[in-house]
Amino acid sequence: MSLHRLDPDNDIVILENPAPIVTSTWSSNDNNLDTNFTSSIQSNSVATPGTDTVVSTGSIHFFIDALNAVSTSNTSQTQYSLAYGHRYGSGSPDFTNDTGSFGLSATRVNYNQYRQLVYRDETKYFTFGSHVPDHIYVINVNRANYKQRLSAGTMDLIISGANIDDVNHSDIRLTDDSVSRGATSNNPNYAGTELGGWYNVVSGANGIMLGDSINQKGGSSSYGMMFPHAGIIVLNGDMFTASVAGAGGHTAWPVEGAAFSTNRDLNNVSMYRAISHSNHFILDTEEDVNSQFYFVRAKNSEFNYTNNPSFTSGSSKGTILFSSMRMNPKVFITTVGLYNDENDLLATAKLSQPIAKDFTKEALIRVKLDF
Repeated sequence: MSLHRLDPDNDIVILENPAPIVTSTWSSNDNNLDTNFTSSIQSNSVATPGTDTVVSTGSIHFFIDALNAVSTSNTSQTQYSLAYGHRYGSGSPDFTNDTGSFGLSATRVNYNQYRQLVYRDETKYFTFGSHVPDHIYVINVNRANYKQRLSAGTMDLIISGANIDDVNHSDIRLTDDSVSRGATSNNPNYAGTELGGWYNVVSGANGIMLGDSINQKGGSSSYGMMFPHAGIIVLNGDMFTASVAGAGGHTAWPVEGAAFSTNRDLNNVSMYRAISHSNHFILDTEEDVNSQFYFVRAKNSEFNYTNNPSFTSGSSKGTILFSSMRMNPKVFITTVGLYNDENDLLATAKLSQPIAKDFTKEALIRVKLDF
């Protein structure tokens, strides 16, 4: 092994402010999550098998997982979870039906959990524009699916206005307002500081909102907030309404101008159906990859001998055994190691093919380190 000290001014190049690498959030790198499935295990947690007794602590009252394939498939993975929260506990059964426990339910737990996560304050309420709704929907992207953050300007979500009786209403198409607010990679221009900053969720597509105001409901309220670094989208519950009862006795699809039930169970399932029915949910993820380039130069007089112990005689204090390696040695460079000043090995780079080296040849090897 031969060592050569790199010159920071001439041998090392640091790439500053690289463009982020953008890929799809969904599994298999599919751009659009156009097919959704749920787990039968969650569905069975609604009631005790063989009875009508509601399991108030069943996971489906807290969230419903959206899968990319049937749950029995080897390729099935959770893409996002959808939760419904209500600050007074409406929309799910109370944990116990006793005096003093009314309103203590899964939806109240959800509301408090996300309130603490976003505001770090148990006394604040979710506010969209100047409007303070009692309830929220939360799309929580599976952490394994996105990298450093959700990519601004890529959210394109259609919430279907059609219901199970094929009565069609206008769809709701949502995006974040990052492009409209002039956000760039170097200047994200977030709307706030909570959870690393957030964008407003507005009517529009590809980061461009319709109109010139984020308050698209009654002049006072936006559709919600997207927190790119946390991977969550909080939707204003008052913006999604429905009057058609669906299967299981709960509302089926949201329609602007009529409200989701806040007194029935499983509103999260209703919203899931509205999203899955549209077959249109595009959302990308991105990460900043910093790169450093190391230019390793092997001059003609350097790196011409091998450290392979079979080439030397241990009893003769390192005498080269093969005469052909004494006057005109020929070796091959296969690996480059990067060491710190204490000679600790930090990284290795394998060449795609060995490079022949002798006293008549020089080599210039570029090592790229991404982190």
